[in-house]
Amino acid sequence: MGFFVFLPLVLPLTALPIARLTEQHLHPRGAARLLTGFSIVMALCSAVSLGLIGVVGTAQLPGNPLPDSWSDPEVRDALPYHETVGTAALLVLAVVLLAVGRTLVRHLRIRARARRALGRALPAASDVALLPDPAPYAYALPGSPRSPGRVVVSTGMLDGLAEDERAALLAHERAHLTHRHHRHLLATQLAGCVNPFLRPLQRAVAYSAERWADEESAQAVGDRRVTARAVARAALASHTAPAAYAAFPAFAAPGPVPRRVAALLGPVPTARNWPPARTPAGLAALVAALGTAASALSALNAAVALLLILKAVTPL
Repeated sequence: MGFFVFLPLVLPLTALPIARLTEQHLHPRGAARLLTGFSIVMALCSAVSLGLIGVVGTAQLPGNPLPDSWSDPEVRDALPYHETVGTAALLVLAVVLLAVGRTLVRHLRIRARARRALGRALPAASDVALLPDPAPYAYALPGSPRSPGRVVVSTGMLDGLAEDERAALLAHERAHLTHRHHRHLLATQLAGCVNPFLRPLQRAVAYSAERWADEESAQAVGDRRVTARAVARAALASHTAPAAYAAFPAFAAPGPVPRRVAALLGPVPTARNWPPARTPAGLAALVAALGTAASALSALNAAVALLLILKAVTPL
């Protein structure tokens, strides 16, 4: 194990450059998928690393589940050992699991509450739920095995948009539902709970998901300027929203709206899922990929080493 068990905790730093460069050289679809993949793998490796450090560091404390032979001098020499570090790792892992659980429960609770509210107010005759509310908002409510996803939009939002802009808004939210962008957002949010170094990727994925839906909307309405105008007007109009608004992909979500508008007024992004090799983004993607691979190999190496040593010292 040695030094390698600590690497997954810091290797997410290798993904920070690509989180800032993907929008310049990748289609938003490719950026969202790539960054989500990096986040999931690195978060899992970080959790495994914390668990291994905790197990090794607390092996000689009373009440640990490891065999008595774990205390043999030969075993202690083969593995890093520090009670303080091990105890701290277990405490951090407990906090991580609590944060992940709270985030997941909160997300599922908001989804269930929103679906119940819509079910009481509006029948599921359409994929669009129009709420008579003067507050301007629009968001994509994910579905469940028993009910399909729906676009939730207020009359206050539609009143501030022209007819073609309304079509762009609905196409944008339908793209969120079709491509299940909420899964990307939830996965990266949970990854950020595991390792704070992954939170920039969470923000980058949220932006890429909105840009992805923007491009789908522009293609659906056939006019990028209409979508850009709709994004700008919706952002200017949006001030308040229901509690569910912050949990799901939303047309006028807070964030870099000027960058979204500028991107829509520019050329259509190239449909590549990996940046060109001889560019800063290509180098950043390679560094992130190597960091992800090194993180996975480090966690795997440490886990295998621990299992082999446990097997060797456990009496038959």
